[in-house]
Amino acid sequence: MISPAGDGSPRPGALPGPGDALPRPGDALPDRLEAAISAWLEEDPDPATQLALTHLRDRARDGDPSAHAELTDAFAGPLAFGTAGLRGALGPGPARMNRVVVGRAAAGLARYLIDGGHAGGRVIVGFDARYNSERFARDTAEILAAAGLRVLLCDRHQPTPVVAFGIRYYGCVAGVIVTASHNPPQDNGYKVYLGDGSQIVPPADADIAARIARAAEGPLSAIPRDGDYEFLGDDLVEAYVDRAVSLVADTPQRDVVWVHTALHGVGSDVVARAAAAAGFPAPCQVASQADPDPAFPTVGFPNPEEPGAIDLAVAKAIEVGADVALANDPDADRCAVACPVDGAWRMLSGDELGWLLATASLDAGVRGSYACSVVSSTLLGDLAAAHGQPFVQTLTGFKWIARVPGLAFGYEEAIGYCLDPDAVADKDGITAALTVLALVARLKSEGRTLADLLDRLARDHGVCRTEPLSYRVADLSLITDAMRRLRAAPPAVLAGETVAVDDLAAGTPGLPATDALVFTGARVRAVVRPSGTEPKLKCYLQVRLPPASDLVPARAAASALLARLRTDLAACLGLRQAG
Repeated sequence: MISPAGDGSPRPGALPGPGDALPRPGDALPDRLEAAISAWLEEDPDPATQLALTHLRDRARDGDPSAHAELTDAFAGPLAFGTAGLRGALGPGPARMNRVVVGRAAAGLARYLIDGGHAGGRVIVGFDARYNSERFARDTAEILAAAGLRVLLCDRHQPTPVVAFGIRYYGCVAGVIVTASHNPPQDNGYKVYLGDGSQIVPPADADIAARIARAAEGPLSAIPRDGDYEFLGDDLVEAYVDRAVSLVADTPQRDVVWVHTALHGVGSDVVARAAAAAGFPAPCQVASQADPDPAFPTVGFPNPEEPGAIDLAVAKAIEVGADVALANDPDADRCAVACPVDGAWRMLSGDELGWLLATASLDAGVRGSYACSVVSSTLLGDLAAAHGQPFVQTLTGFKWIARVPGLAFGYEEAIGYCLDPDAVADKDGITAALTVLALVARLKSEGRTLADLLDRLARDHGVCRTEPLSYRVADLSLITDAMRRLRAAPPAVLAGETVAVDDLAAGTPGLPATDALVFTGARVRAVVRPSGTEPKLKCYLQVRLPPASDLVPARAAASALLARLRTDLAACLGLRQAG
């Protein structure tokens, strides 16, 4: 919608109105879109996005259909601010990540904090090494400082868990981290934490969004700025490393050969530094991926979960005879592990690593609630019960997991792990990596491996196999239609087993409402939900069989049942573009 300015001109971000025809190839741009583009160009302080928008407009005026489509999408409304903050493609327009959008977000956050009685409070601002991350962080620091907040700006790019640690360590009322985590290189994002160290959840997200909308009613140039903020240097990293090392201080074994890759992100230095401080040997780095590079040149998607992403790390591990290979995503809040299993190297699933890390905590006597998201394996509940500890299931995301009362350990299948919730109330790929190193070293001293520990868990608690099934789409309506079809005609049988369906859209006694369906049978389970950060429909499949002394046939049976579950659910969804 167009917000009238004092002179009657449209505010930047104005859209074609309901009466306007959508542009078609060869058509002139609608007047309102032309006006919105002109207003945006006048306000945008970034010459790069100004130039990009000018070129797009010129191409669209010449009848380029792709430019038409890009402009329509870029001005199709503001980039939504939600529980993950902001995340989207870089570029001009209100639906993209740029200095105008970030400036308004900072102004809205500042107003929210001031209205909440936090004037003069500390706010830590950090950033990763993606395109424009440092610029967005400096804009944020200037706007928050001008609002009367005491800003602590990291003097260099830092991993997300290091900045999240700083929220509590420095007694901040909020934190901002400019990162798009494991998204593609053309994306960036803006994560907001409150003073408890956790990511925002409702109603804070809506309250901040409302103030961002009010900031957008006036010109960006009217938002005050001030360069009076402090820089955080090595003291922050030193404090974080000291805390991380304390998690493995009682582990005498340190003999482990390991490979590490940061996937072109910001994790290499802090991971190596923490490992050295804990007494572990230096890692064998994947040299081509060790330094930050926002282009992520050696991977299609900078996410360790994506096929092929950790191939270089596995190849390096085989070359040097490593015990384990560790990978972090670009902002180092996630951790993936590869190791030999049944004679061949493979990456452990997020659930498998979750079981191993939980077992390490349980065996060490760490007491408290053990939690995982509803899309993760149900085995964690059995592991916690066997040690007399409570188990809690939450909605997807660490904004929910980190808020579990008395949390001792939390994980989600998307390779996110929280081992020190009192210090970092979020997933932390660095402390996860240290814990893995300590576990591998202890097992090695006993003549065992991670694979041996997984075998022990299978014998004690049964064979559990999990697998993701996802569909990446260009048209989000395909996801909406698939969820509608599934709700209208849910399957009664999957993989030959009768299943009950729970629709979480209305919420349950233990879970708030969310757009997800859960299918549960005696041995099978499937959760289907739209992704919150990517154009994907995501399915989470699980098969559980009783404990067995001979694991080979039991695992073969579980794999066969999982394949049937995948085939049946795919047929129910009716989508063809799997990713």
